[in-house]
Amino acid sequence: MMFKRRNHFGNAASSLSRNITFLGLIIFSIIILYPLYWMVISSLKSYDEIYNNVWGLPDVWHFENYATAWSLGISSYFLNSVFVTGATIILVVIIGSMAAFALSRYRSKWIDVSLYMIIGGLMMNPQVALIPLFELLTWMDLINTRWALILIYVAYRLPLTIILIRAFFLSIPRELEESAIIDGCSEFKIYTKIYLPLSIPILITTVVLTAYFAWNEFLFATVFIDSNDLKTIPSGLMNFRDALRTDWGVLLSGMVIASIPMIILLIFLQKYLVRGLSEGSVKG
Repeated sequence: MMFKRRNHFGNAASSLSRNITFLGLIIFSIIILYPLYWMVISSLKSYDEIYNNVWGLPDVWHFENYATAWSLGISSYFLNSVFVTGATIILVVIIGSMAAFALSRYRSKWIDVSLYMIIGGLMMNPQVALIPLFELLTWMDLINTRWALILIYVAYRLPLTIILIRAFFLSIPRELEESAIIDGCSEFKIYTKIYLPLSIPILITTVVLTAYFAWNEFLFATVFIDSNDLKTIPSGLMNFRDALRTDWGVLLSGMVIASIPMIILLIFLQKYLVRGLSEGSVKG
C-alpha cells in the first residue's frame, strides 16, 4: 500500500512537472513568435491602420506593400545579401573543414599553438577591430566592395567553425582512416571521401550559423560599404527607412522579405543544426 501511495505521488509530481514545462514552452513561443506575427500583420496595413489599429487585423489587406518595397530598393539589397552570404558560406566551409582536418589528425607543438590562437579568435570583439580593419581594407583598396564584407565575415566565423568541425572529426573512428591508408588513399582523399561525407550534420550546422551571421550583420556592412548599390539588407534598410520616411507599411514589408530566407533555412535545417551541435560536442 505504501509503495502504491508513493508511486501515485510520484506520477502526480511528474505530471505537474510536465505541465509546467509545457506551459513555459507555450509562453516562450508566444514571446518569440508574436513580434514576427505583428510585423507580418502590420506590413499589410495602411499608414493609418498601423497607428489606429495596432493589435487588430487589417481592414484592407495591402499586399501591394511588398511589391512597392521590392521595387524601391529591397531587391538590390536582397541580391547583395545573397551573394555575400553565399560566398561567405562556401569559403568558411572549405577553409574551416580543411583546418579542422589538420588540427584533428596531427599532434605537435605548433598544432597546439594554432589551436590556442583559433580559440583566441573567438574572443575578438568586432568593435575593437573596427578601426584596424578599416585601415587594412583601405590599404587593400577593398572599401566599397563586396569582398570587404566577405573576407571579414569569413575571418570572424572561422574560429567557431574550426572548433565545431574539429570536435566532430575527433569523433570519427581512426580505424576508418587507417583502412583508407592501407588501401592507398592520399590525405586529400581521406578528407574528401571519408571525413566530409561523415560530417554532413556539422557542416550543415556551420552553414546555418554562418548564414545567420552574414545575413544579419549590421556594423561592418554599414561602415565598410557606402555605395547604395552594394549595401546588404541590414544596412540598406536604414536608407530604405529614411527614403520612405513615414511609410511604415512598406518598410515592414521590406523587413518581412529580409526575414523570410533565414526563417525558411532554420525550419528546414533545424534538426541537422541540433544534431550537428550535439554530435560535435562529443570530443574536444
